[in-house]
Amino acid sequence: MRDLRLVPVAAVVWGAAIAAVLQPDLAAVLAGVGGLGAAAAIIGARRASSRRRRTAVSLAVVSLALAAAVCGQVALAQPSRAAAAALGVDGGRAIDVHALVVGKVERDATGTLRLDAVASRIDRGHERHRVDVPVSIAVAPGDVSGERLDVGSTVVASGTAFRADPGERAVLVVRASRGIRVETAPRGLLALASDLRRGLVASAEGLPQPGAGLVPGLAVGDTSAVHPELVAAMKVTSLTHLTAVSGANCALVVGIAFGVAALCGARRGLRVVMGVAALALFVGIVTPEPSVVRAAIMAAIAMMGVLLGRTGAGVSLLCTAVVVALLGDPALSLSLGFALSAGATAALLVLARPLATGLSRWMPRALALALSVPLSAELVCGPLLMTINPAIPLYGIVANLLADPAAGPATILGLAACLAAPLPLLRSGLAALAWIPAAWIAGTAQTTASLPAHLVPWLTGIVGVASFGAVAVAVALVVIRPARLRRAIVPAAAVLAIVVGVVAGSGLSSSAMARIGLPPAWAVGVCDVGQGDALLVRSHGRTALIDTGPEPAPVAACLRRLGLDRIDILVLTHYDKDHAGGFEALLGRVDTVLHGPIGKPSDQRVLDRLERAGARLVDTHTGMSGRLGAATWTVLWPQARSRAFPPGNESCIILDVRGGEVPPSLLLCDTDAVVQRALLRSGALRPPYAVVKVAHHGSADQEARLYAALRAPVALISVGLGNDYGHPRAPTLAFLMALGARIHRTDQEGMLLVTSVDAGIQVWRERAPPPGGAPTPSASSSGRRVGGAG
Repeated sequence: MRDLRLVPVAAVVWGAAIAAVLQPDLAAVLAGVGGLGAAAAIIGARRASSRRRRTAVSLAVVSLALAAAVCGQVALAQPSRAAAAALGVDGGRAIDVHALVVGKVERDATGTLRLDAVASRIDRGHERHRVDVPVSIAVAPGDVSGERLDVGSTVVASGTAFRADPGERAVLVVRASRGIRVETAPRGLLALASDLRRGLVASAEGLPQPGAGLVPGLAVGDTSAVHPELVAAMKVTSLTHLTAVSGANCALVVGIAFGVAALCGARRGLRVVMGVAALALFVGIVTPEPSVVRAAIMAAIAMMGVLLGRTGAGVSLLCTAVVVALLGDPALSLSLGFALSAGATAALLVLARPLATGLSRWMPRALALALSVPLSAELVCGPLLMTINPAIPLYGIVANLLADPAAGPATILGLAACLAAPLPLLRSGLAALAWIPAAWIAGTAQTTASLPAHLVPWLTGIVGVASFGAVAVAVALVVIRPARLRRAIVPAAAVLAIVVGVVAGSGLSSSAMARIGLPPAWAVGVCDVGQGDALLVRSHGRTALIDTGPEPAPVAACLRRLGLDRIDILVLTHYDKDHAGGFEALLGRVDTVLHGPIGKPSDQRVLDRLERAGARLVDTHTGMSGRLGAATWTVLWPQARSRAFPPGNESCIILDVRGGEVPPSLLLCDTDAVVQRALLRSGALRPPYAVVKVAHHGSADQEARLYAALRAPVALISVGLGNDYGHPRAPTLAFLMALGARIHRTDQEGMLLVTSVDAGIQVWRERAPPPGGAPTPSASSSGRRVGGAG
């Protein structure tokens, strides 16, 4: 139990950091309260009568003093952060940001370059503002000019900016739409480290993909060459940690240096010095970004434990590392990566060995040891992962079991290739050797990701987090069988059976069983998300989602029922809540986002979160077109850079989609009669259409002549039951019926699926409308063809 004494210290400091980062204006007050509490505890320590009580009071003093220090750190930085945020640079105003690059420049899954920097000046027109704040910059690769862009470069990023979310390290997020001009390249040691990284990437370029892209990722954390499809496969198989520099990488580097020193006969102190020196060199090559520094701090503290001869104090070392990291960067307190890193390390220290002992009752000892490592990490980190993606990677533990042994050789050989820059032939040979284990890891990820049901849906929200936590505790109790908690094993097994049964049952009913009876060849679908829009188009295995509805849960349930794990194209027609409110269900599941004009900072924040989750953003306007499987989509609205139609309903995205089993469809967003008349005059329409998605949930503000020109026999209306707007309005239903259109609406019929058949169009509906509720005399029912449109 001695190793657990620092746990409350780390917990108090972590909690104080979260409070200060979320409420920076109160950070000074929190620091004062912590200081006064520490002073009072010191006085109380003198009056403590027993040794145990004095120890407890001493820990309270340390906890409150460190909490005051971390809050003071936030308070000192707040004035400059507030001043930069108050400059009024957001809202789409053009600015120039002069900054020093302090974080690794990486290409994300969308191809966008992202980098962390410290801004020294912000120019807004003729105004010049001196600042000293961290910023995050995104830029297209082709929009970089001047010298080399890397850590240590000074740049001028031209574009727009908006305030970062509360708790982010960066004060501003800069979208360099007008490019980045690199004024000075890295110099000195930073230039040398940049050359080494670039040399490793270049030496791996000629090797077969996808393993080639993983070589620099495994060695120095450079994922710029990893193919987006491999990134997605590694996400769903819980292997993304292999491409991030973590404590494991640092431990390898330190261990090699320590071992070489031991072979040379060096004493313990010199071995530690050589280990720390090798670690410092490694951090310099990788770049000292927060995650790398965090891993290095943990490895350095472990070296101190070796020097002191107390290698068993693992939990105390971890708590010390957490506190040191938070003192250096309080923003880490809200970092999911930081929490996952600490949780995984704690799992290895506390759970791995007991789990291995328990598992060895049912399997060979070696296999139990191998399984205990990923299992312990999954049990501890699982509840955190449920907050961003409520699904279980079914083959994650197996994938880790197969891939983890190859990570060490790939890291060592890749790092050796990086350092062998003066000898190109040797570097190429080492890179080729590193490719072998890297290719094994890539193959493992792709193979397991291609297996059926690789993601098992879990409950969402706090219920999902709590249920997974209960399962994790139950699994630990059942496997470990601790003597002190022997009475809890049977209830734990019961909880495990109940929760797994409920979740498996709900997942089965909402996925596999729910798909029974659905038309397998559907091309257009309308999700029942209440008063909002969420429409799907599918062609040859590719899927587009037009809007997300008002909340994440309904659209997530719709996608789960249709068996859709990823969306190739997400179209955000505009940013009203009933069209974009459910975007969080799509985080990490979208390849490309087509979006309309941005009107408010909150609109930009939605796009930024999608982009950070791996989506590529495309600003959309009239005339753009592209492919979805064998279908073609064309943007008919909004007009590019038009001031006549402001962002919102009047500038939402209208799509024409056709081909590849998709019947000619016109997807009207929330346009009013004015825009519809402009569209009718534009000459962009290509009637006749087979399907029209009626604008604005069937509101009364419609242009009947547009619908007459479309000649669409099927009209789809996405609308909420009993909504406050009276949608769909009677005049709209009347003219649609007069035109002979068969109307299908989600409030009465639920989910709608449209399929092209030889004779025309077949519309499947989730339920029949109530008696007298159908707006048309159509007698269609689930799975029956209801029209003959071409």
